[in-house]
Amino acid sequence: MEQVRWGLIGPGRIARNFADGLKEAASGRLQAVASRSEARRAEFGDRYGIEPALRFDSYEAMVESPDIDAVYVATPHPWHAEHALLALRAGKAALVEKPMGLNLAEVVAVTEAARQEGVFLMEGFMYRCHPQVARLVELIRAGAIGQVRHVRASFGFEARFDPASRLFDRSLAGGGILDVGGYPVSAVRLVAGAAVGRPFAEPETVKGSGLLGATRVDEVAFALLTFPGGITAEVACATRRAMENALVVEGTEGTITLPDPWVPGRNAGPSDAVIRIARGGETTEEWIRDPRHLFAFEAEAASRAIAAGETEAPFPAMTPAESRGNAAVLDRWRQEMGATTFAEDPGVVRRLPRALPRGLPGIGKVRVPGVTLPMSRLVIGCDNRDTPAEGAIVWDAWMEAGGNAFDTAFVYGGGRHEGVLGQWIASRGVADEVVVIAKGAHSPYCTPRAIGAQLEMSLGRLGLDRVPIYVMHRDNPDVPVGEFVDAVNRLIDAGTVGIWGGSNWSVERLAEAQDHAAARGLVGPAILSNNLSLAVMEKPVWAGCVSSNDPGTLAVLQQRQAIHLSWSSQARGYFLPEELRDRLPPDTRPETCFGSDANAERRRRAEELAAERGVSANAVALAWVLAQPFPSLALVGPRSPGEIASSLPALDLNLSPEEAAWLNLGTERRDRGAA
Repeated sequence: MEQVRWGLIGPGRIARNFADGLKEAASGRLQAVASRSEARRAEFGDRYGIEPALRFDSYEAMVESPDIDAVYVATPHPWHAEHALLALRAGKAALVEKPMGLNLAEVVAVTEAARQEGVFLMEGFMYRCHPQVARLVELIRAGAIGQVRHVRASFGFEARFDPASRLFDRSLAGGGILDVGGYPVSAVRLVAGAAVGRPFAEPETVKGSGLLGATRVDEVAFALLTFPGGITAEVACATRRAMENALVVEGTEGTITLPDPWVPGRNAGPSDAVIRIARGGETTEEWIRDPRHLFAFEAEAASRAIAAGETEAPFPAMTPAESRGNAAVLDRWRQEMGATTFAEDPGVVRRLPRALPRGLPGIGKVRVPGVTLPMSRLVIGCDNRDTPAEGAIVWDAWMEAGGNAFDTAFVYGGGRHEGVLGQWIASRGVADEVVVIAKGAHSPYCTPRAIGAQLEMSLGRLGLDRVPIYVMHRDNPDVPVGEFVDAVNRLIDAGTVGIWGGSNWSVERLAEAQDHAAARGLVGPAILSNNLSLAVMEKPVWAGCVSSNDPGTLAVLQQRQAIHLSWSSQARGYFLPEELRDRLPPDTRPETCFGSDANAERRRRAEELAAERGVSANAVALAWVLAQPFPSLALVGPRSPGEIASSLPALDLNLSPEEAAWLNLGTERRDRGAA
């Protein structure tokens, strides 16, 4: 097997550990180093015999070099995700020091990029590659201590307080949870998974507490986790308190203890470890002895997988899926104790470049009467980003793809989501470049009086003086439609609203409002925003929801040429492959609202057409929404850059009227030669 050639970004202490371990790995060798510091490049290069030509002062130049196959990212925490993306987009395998990102959103972006590029990715928890972990899993699966009931894991040390140290500097994402909390969390998730025959398990609950220090980073942290099947766990970490630093698994018939789970041999080797098994009043010890450097196990596991063309390391090393789950738990733990990073501060300007792959179709823009800016045909829903850090990753990618339309609402996240979007708009200085659709008057506050009061609050959260599009979130048939028309026109006269419309309104009610306004010289509703997807909504997603996918409504929309903004345009993932649908949370499964024999046939037809066009059925379903014979905009709800990327191929599909009718069961046959 030819050796994998490694390039290293960030030649610090951890990088030296990896380089020392790589010396003892048969499948890989250190080839290059990149650092912006000439002194550090020279010192590291001399220490490890790296040729001068392969000592790069540019990270970009190193990852593009044909002389390396893989990149080890060992820069400080805030740059892990950025430098991982740099390597992955260059087609290089990446081994990224933990944490892979500062939050789940960053980790998702990195793991999506690895999947898109088809290259190896692994988060650098070196302890998971030591043979004692594989043996622990064997013991649990063999029932050595009966059924697992409780797991305890800790990793804490007492460092001298130094506000400039990366451990305590908030601008470097200091704190124990991100620095070492991932070790105990990953361990208890591994054990809980092994107990039920899976690679890992996700906790149902996470309850955390701890102490924040003078620099507002977590210095001591504890958490209690519960897993399916009644397994509980307690984890702890610290940078200002020495802890047991052990892993203890309690079962119905005994206990397994790893007294040195994280750094057996303290890096340099020998990497000897002991596993203690207590059962029936007796304790036995299993010694695992190995002369190698601790990082040699990780370096060899990653190198062998890369050489074999794999995209992830073999179990029990960390996989991308497990890295995502680990990051989710760390986010919940930090949230429980109020430990935020600088990336989650209001007004954050942090960016994550290269979150989108190259070569995607751009989101085209259209002119909407009454809206000054051309707006993108796709509109992004902003009801699922809780922090500026999460929002920035998705919304920056959205703008990069050509999107400039954002849909939000007074009720989303109890107002929090409007505030997060507003912080992002302010931090990017794009208030004059985006089209914000604000919604208000949701039941039970769907009254003319609520409209103005709620809009004033929404504008404050968004940091805007006006919104180009305002949509009533619900209708209230008990209120004469003219009262709503009058209420919105007062806002138009005040200059806080451009054009307006109704969401979850019937076309009859929309027509009544338009006729009322026309007769009195007022501005009538120009937009209808109902569910319009290729799959017909058989059961309302939420109370009061209305679908436009019925022959009568579609005919009226075509006749009046009304602008339609469809929400859930992809039917909550109904057209995704079955294996992806099965991963969705139970409360958002598309079958609960869109399941029917007729929709199953629509999906079959979409899959047939998708196979012919070389795209996904999901893209075909979105293209159907855009192919309507009236102005049709599609609202999508991507939670990550990868979900944005998966939607964009729809923009290159030009469905003929015959194909659109066939997909919606309007005809039994279609013209296969249609463009």
